[in-house]
Amino acid sequence: MITQKDIAREAGVSIVTVSNVINGKYHKVSKENIRKIQELIKKYDYTPNATARSLAKKESRIVGVVIPNIGAEDNFLQSPYNAEVLGVLERVIRARDYYMMVRCVGNCREVIPLLNTWNVDGVIFLGSYKTDAAEVRKQMSIPMIFLDTYLDGVAASTVKANDYKGGYLAAKYLIAMGHEDILLAGPEIHGDSVVPMRYQGYAAAMKEHGLEDKIRWQYIEFTTYDCGVENGKKIAFLDQVPTAVFATADIIALGIMEGLHLSGKRVPEDVSIVGFDNLTEGRYSTPKLTTVSQNITLKAEVAANHLFEMIKSKEERQIDESVDVEMIERQSVKRLEK
Repeated sequence: MITQKDIAREAGVSIVTVSNVINGKYHKVSKENIRKIQELIKKYDYTPNATARSLAKKESRIVGVVIPNIGAEDNFLQSPYNAEVLGVLERVIRARDYYMMVRCVGNCREVIPLLNTWNVDGVIFLGSYKTDAAEVRKQMSIPMIFLDTYLDGVAASTVKANDYKGGYLAAKYLIAMGHEDILLAGPEIHGDSVVPMRYQGYAAAMKEHGLEDKIRWQYIEFTTYDCGVENGKKIAFLDQVPTAVFATADIIALGIMEGLHLSGKRVPEDVSIVGFDNLTEGRYSTPKLTTVSQNITLKAEVAANHLFEMIKSKEERQIDESVDVEMIERQSVKRLEK
């Protein structure tokens, strides 16, 4: 196997000169030596060792992606949202001639020792809690972006959807379709995260139309299809079955639809459903799911592009960008005649 030492010997130059050419430091090498070295690299089809090159240039061309709230037995790709975001991130990272390294953790703090030893050029965190993000930011100085995280008071960069507007649009749409008894279904609504913001938007629209007494919430333990099915069955047998449900995630909405169906309820004839995400799966369901699109592709692209700007400039930045949302009307909502 050809080495830099072999190329240096044949070209009649030092190993340092060969290394400079390989790493693009042409200002340190004569044009004649650049030509000779490049011809030998082509002749022998020489590929430099990635680790050695990384150390020499003080960069790895690796971007870490950290996914929190994943248990030891969990499969993170069972979440269609995770799969879609990762697919977009990988495409953007690959287009920049970088590599993506994924790590799942229980919480973001767990990854601090690993990231301090890995030679990653930057990292994107998906859906971190504010306290965890603050601790990570405090202990690490590499470029980082927090996706879907609310970081008021924390000096860090975040990209997220306009979750408040999404919740508002969902409730506003259902009200316009004649619904007043609208149940919100989702995980815990306390603290600073996407779900509380969606709840606040929903509640604001209800209050705006004098429906504050009808605000109610069905607690969903986990954002999964199975939890949606389980709670769809519960909703079907509530003393007061709502005419409409706004689920804080499409995967929950799809599960609720199935749970209602298994309990003898029809969507949208008996209960209308609106989701949040605009996952591809929503177009495959029967009926097709009406939802709030959070423009996942754009959001992931914006996050990755901001990270690469920081990597390139080697400057600390504080970004707080919100991607717009929109209603996607399909078949899961029935208009009620008054």
